[in-house]
Order: sequence, then structure tokens, then C-alpha cells
Amino acid sequence: MKSLITKTLIQLALEEDIASGDITTKALVPLNAYGKATIVARQPLVIAGLELVDMVYQSLCPNIKMSSNCQDGENIKKDQNVCDIEGPLNVLLEGERTALNFLQRMSGIATQTREYIKALANKNTIIVDTRKTLPGWRRLEKKAVRIGGAVNHRMGLYDGVLIKDNHILVSGGIGPAIANVRKHVSHLTKIEIEVENFEQLEQALEASADIIMLDNMSIDDIRQSVHKINGRALVEASGGITLEHIQDIADTGVDIISIGALTHSARAVDLSMKIVPERTT
Repeated sequence: MKSLITKTLIQLALEEDIASGDITTKALVPLNAYGKATIVARQPLVIAGLELVDMVYQSLCPNIKMSSNCQDGENIKKDQNVCDIEGPLNVLLEGERTALNFLQRMSGIATQTREYIKALANKNTIIVDTRKTLPGWRRLEKKAVRIGGAVNHRMGLYDGVLIKDNHILVSGGIGPAIANVRKHVSHLTKIEIEVENFEQLEQALEASADIIMLDNMSIDDIRQSVHKINGRALVEASGGITLEHIQDIADTGVDIISIGALTHSARAVDLSMKIVPERTT
């Protein structure tokens, strides 16, 4: 997780919040005061992003010490202590909001993802995310999805072929689009294409697509499409997937269900930090 993008994101977040200095803390806290902070869950949740809390505080002060009472991916109960942080009191206060923002966001994604995973218990369908992520946050959000128990779709445009409606339009059709892509990628690269109706589905099968994404189809149409494909390609269902009908979609026989809501609609969970002064040197 300690990528340059993540480190830069943390620095930007701290600069955004602290800028020239925390004027409230400067006015109230002696520089030689030390304390201990505890992050507490205010609701049941799946914890994700503990390392980021440490990274935030290490960016502010290398003398900060953090000890976790759990690990990413654990189910946390309401009022459970998640981690303890010790160090200069002014630093604990300055980093509070930024650390919580990262932890709440990632834990929110992991918590929601776990709900979708539970909904498909004992089924063979894979749940994957999408590229619908906050700019700059993709690696973090997709890590939170993995912590929640789902699988990442492609990270970006660089690591997977997915021919969508606009690609088909500019290429003059599904057949030409698949043929042209196949000329430019390795034989080891799978080609996925998005289809919206049975006519496009037949064209994708004729062009030997490796993965066919059924976009915003009804459950009946998905079921018929799986029957038509009959194992000739992997089948992915996508578009407007909700917890209420994900089991019905899985029962159609699709191999993959992609859900943008895992990231773009996840709510931050409720975590708080309690800080207690300990001593003054």
C-alpha cells in the first residue's frame, strides 16, 4: 500500500487540512505534552486501512507509536477498540481527522463489499469491482474491496481489454472491434466485450470473445444469454446490481457480477478517536 500515489495522497490530505498549522491545537496544547489516542468503532463494521493510519501519523512525526488491536478484514463490533496511538499530543490532534477519513472510507467499502459477499454465500459467482473510484483513490479503494472479500476487475485501461459501446461505435461494429484488438494484444490477453442485446451477443460469439459482459439486461434476458453462450465464453453481468436481486442474477448461471456501487456508493463507517493527555515533559 506504500506506493508513491498513496504517500502523495496522504501528503495532499494533510496539507489540505493542516496547511500552515493547526491554530486551535497551537493555542491549547503545550509542545512537550504527550498523550494516547484510541480509535473506537461506533457501529459493526469490517475494518480496512489500518496501515494508512500509521502512515498519516508517521508523516507528521516519526516518534508516533501505533499498535493495532485487530487486522484488516476482521469483523469489528460496536464500541470495540481498533487501535492505539501514542505520541506528542499536538500531533495526535493534528492527524485525527485525516487518519479517520482514510480509515472510515476504506472500512466503508470493505463493510459494504462483505454484505454482497454474504449474499452470495455457497454460490460460485465471482463479485468484482469497477473503475468507478475516486480520482487518486483507486488502489486504496480496490484494496478495500479485496479486504471485503471480492475481486478486482482491471485496475485501469492499461491492464485489461474491455470493448465498450463507444469502442464498438467508433470501430464500425463488434466483429471489427474484436478483430482489430486481437491484432494488437498478446495471445495471452483475454478480450472482453460489452453487449446490450441478443443481436450483439450473437456477434460477440461469432467473433470469439473470451468474456461477454451483459450490460443492464433483465434477469430473464441474462438467463437466456447464459443459455445461448453455453460455455463458449465467460459471462459477466453488470449494471445496476443491488443486494436485493444479486442472488437472482447469480442463479442465472453467470460467472462474474461487476458492481460499481462497491466503491462509488459506499458510505463511510462511524469511527471516532478518543485522545487522553498522559504527561508533560
